[in-house]
Amino acid sequence: DHICLSSLQLNYSPPFSCFFTKQADCTALELLKLNGYLSFHGISAAARDWGLIKHMPPAAVLHPDSVHDIAELIRVVASSSSNLTVAAKGPGHSVNGQAQADKGIVIEMSTMRGIQVMPHGDEDCALPFVEANGGELWVDVLEETLKKGLAPNSWTDYLYLSVGGTLSNAGVSGQTFRHGPQISNILQLEVVTGKGEIVICSASKQPELFHAVLGGLGQFGIITKARILLEPAPQNVRWTRAMYSDFEVFRKDQEMLISSSATTTSMLADQQEQLHMTFDFIEGFVVMNTEDPINGWKSVPFSPDQMTASMLPPDAGSVLYYLEITVGYNLEDVGPALEERVEKMLAPLNYIPSLMFTTDVSYFKFLNRVHDLELNLRAHELWDVPHPWLNLFVPASSITTFDSLVFKQLVPVEFGGPILVYPVNRNKWDSRAATVVPDEEVFYLVAFLRNALPSGPGLESMLDDNARILKICEELRGKQYLPRYTEEEQWKLHFGTDRWNAFVQHKHMFDPHAILAPGQNIFPRRQADDRLLQLASS
Repeated sequence: DHICLSSLQLNYSPPFSCFFTKQADCTALELLKLNGYLSFHGISAAARDWGLIKHMPPAAVLHPDSVHDIAELIRVVASSSSNLTVAAKGPGHSVNGQAQADKGIVIEMSTMRGIQVMPHGDEDCALPFVEANGGELWVDVLEETLKKGLAPNSWTDYLYLSVGGTLSNAGVSGQTFRHGPQISNILQLEVVTGKGEIVICSASKQPELFHAVLGGLGQFGIITKARILLEPAPQNVRWTRAMYSDFEVFRKDQEMLISSSATTTSMLADQQEQLHMTFDFIEGFVVMNTEDPINGWKSVPFSPDQMTASMLPPDAGSVLYYLEITVGYNLEDVGPALEERVEKMLAPLNYIPSLMFTTDVSYFKFLNRVHDLELNLRAHELWDVPHPWLNLFVPASSITTFDSLVFKQLVPVEFGGPILVYPVNRNKWDSRAATVVPDEEVFYLVAFLRNALPSGPGLESMLDDNARILKICEELRGKQYLPRYTEEEQWKLHFGTDRWNAFVQHKHMFDPHAILAPGQNIFPRRQADDRLLQLASS
């Protein structure tokens, strides 16, 4: 099932021809010297991801023992005449085959583990940070840092994702309005480039590679280690959900809430107090005006008996909205002062007064909240179904139009999972990173997290819906987050001319043979250097 290559000699010929049809592929792998191993059987999981839409079996899976195994594989493949490609795969939560390698080699990153918490920083950085290997899960990073009373300040909604995976995209959640995405909170990376080079990079050391890799869709290097900024973690959170029937009121409240975090300059005392009165987490959702326990208003309260249909306004439309917000606190903060602070923070909001629900939970439980949903869905055998998810960035100036054209046109069968809509501040995103966002100071994350359930519409119908929604988004000058295009012209439009040219230049610099992340469908394998330069200048 697998071959350990730690002592492989150049004149030894393992039976690679059983798995690779081209002699060049066999020759390339015969040169490998690894401490880990390659698997050839029982590797079907490497062709499976969260989306269950694409299925591209690899020829082999590498289980690296160290970063040197990854570099050795890429270096040998890059220096050969092989047509092999290489993809790094974490827990497999891509939705469209982005971490697959058709007849190539998938690197199983789960063997790349290790977490070191530095609560006082080190000689290079006085700030607290955690250094985590690329295959580590964010939930494990959280557990380790909480032992020191610290935690990263920017998260994803689901924590069973790998560090290297989310940093190759952006990593967004309800903290993004305040701290930016996860890629804006990274101090340093260890990267294996498409040339097989192991590079330590940061904003001041090898900055071009550093910023290209963050949000770079895996095109320029495999993230094998990251230093992540930490902050003091609260022990508990006051978790509030507040409902709206009017989108404009809902929109204005959200944008008002994130405005106090927009400043990037040094703050005066009154500005610091204003930030103290800012929620730690802000997300918005769209739900149906039905009693559906998953997609209707019954999903909003923390307990089903907290709400009845009679509590809704008589003029409520077919869809409703709710705001999800939190305030972090420690046990010594419990008392009248905390209640007064929360009440003062909620006072400017214009939600439906009778439809506000609160609960108090630990900080860990809140950040890991989606795992509880996972366990429930797994118990009902509804977790391992196709997930034709669609994630978008919509400019704030267009979000009301988007609501009219999309949200208000949805019918119950078109839900099939949560729909998120919440604003973020563009100045919290590092413009040097590769992730593409709208050119407005405020834009919205809109996510259709739909599940192709046996009782719902078919997968093809849901993919058609996604195409229709994406077209509306693009006409409104929005961008696709976690993009999945198939044509070069589509990628050019997504990036825009200048950013596309820079993207191509970086590909030429760091992965000239287009070995890495073939599942993104951006660059074909064995693209000649002069072709890349031609693209960069076109």
